[in-house]
Amino acid sequence: MFRITKTYLVLIFILFIGLSSWAGQQTEELPFPIKQVTLKNGLRIILSEDYSLPIVSVVVAYKVGSINEDPDKTGLAHLLENLMFQGSRNVGQMQHYSFIQKIGGRLNAITTGDKTIFYQTVPSNQLALVLWLESDRMKTLDINPSNVENIKNQLIEDIRLQKESDPYLENSWYFDRLLFPGFAYSHPVLGTISDISKITTKDVLEFFTTYYTPNNAVLTIVGHIDEQKVIQLVQRYFSTIPMRASPPPLDLEDLPKIDNVDLTIKNPMASSPGFYLGYQLAPRYTDDHYRLVITEYALLKGRTSRMFKRLFEKDKTAIYMSGGIETRKDQSVLKMFVRANNKITNERNQRAVFAEINKIKTTFITEEELQKTKNMFKMDYLKQFATVLDKAIFLTEELLSRGSFTQWLDELGRYLAVSHYDVSRMANKYFKEDKILIKIEKQ
Repeated sequence: MFRITKTYLVLIFILFIGLSSWAGQQTEELPFPIKQVTLKNGLRIILSEDYSLPIVSVVVAYKVGSINEDPDKTGLAHLLENLMFQGSRNVGQMQHYSFIQKIGGRLNAITTGDKTIFYQTVPSNQLALVLWLESDRMKTLDINPSNVENIKNQLIEDIRLQKESDPYLENSWYFDRLLFPGFAYSHPVLGTISDISKITTKDVLEFFTTYYTPNNAVLTIVGHIDEQKVIQLVQRYFSTIPMRASPPPLDLEDLPKIDNVDLTIKNPMASSPGFYLGYQLAPRYTDDHYRLVITEYALLKGRTSRMFKRLFEKDKTAIYMSGGIETRKDQSVLKMFVRANNKITNERNQRAVFAEINKIKTTFITEEELQKTKNMFKMDYLKQFATVLDKAIFLTEELLSRGSFTQWLDELGRYLAVSHYDVSRMANKYFKEDKILIKIEKQ
């Protein structure tokens, strides 16, 4: 397995310095080499050479997630992600894991609302093995009743365990249904036990043949590679996979405006009282979105944020807080979840949160605080490129969501150009009476 060494940390630091310089120059040139190739079957390929370490990261992503599910088949996208490790024509059940682990590599997968991503990092001389494994399951995944039932049982058990370990899970799902009106955005990626139980092998096969096609996928390879040799390898393993019909287009409307919701839920499983607070925001990639992200950092991110200082250092009334901007497809919301020891401190926390929101509406953030906020955001932004895997995932998501890479060249500059006036204006524009407030009480 790979270990984080002092040399590796130095390389990451050097990368950060280089990227910071790139961000400050506002250049139209990419900060690292990127090559795009599209095979005749529609598979889009991204290559980026990085010789800092003798490793390579491979990402295969399919443009499909929970938003592509039918209302009575939730969890189907997540089920198929797990099924992809159950074997194909030339690879046995769970052999994908064992092959990668035996060569000292790491791998994982994730399903989101609009994409499913498989990724692995291995020594660079093992790239051909990864490409063979990925191409074999893209072309000949073993979808049979036994495998499907096994994964269904695993996912149902996972949901049960999550509900046991997180007594607020169903409250958060309900919160999402109110904040993201409509089925496509609001149902959990995990699915529901009742829906998963009803999924058939035919359902899985149809979902796979519809969405797991080369013309609905992106293959990204970043690391110690030779572009020309890699293109030959990719063609060898992927060019024979046939293109299928394009997936049906999604007809997703913008989120309807929410009404002001203020309700209390009794939760017998809750270990302590708390509350959820949510606001709908501007869509992703709009001018207001960049301003809202800096506003989010000032309010919620890190130990220097206003909410942390107020709830944990000044009032000392909160025992847990999470939150931030969440984007599903192009729709964005601000979410908060705060817990307290008892009902009285829970009510104090609510008043304190609204007081901090009102304060940022009426009083300009100081230049010193704004600069600290931007510095924290900039560090988080540059972490997207800290390792070859981070870079591979970023490039993959960028191509899937925007269709190109040029649009993010000036993106960091747009965040850093936000003024103290912008922060106040965003708070006044979006943190209004139309909000979702759910108070959780112990029964």
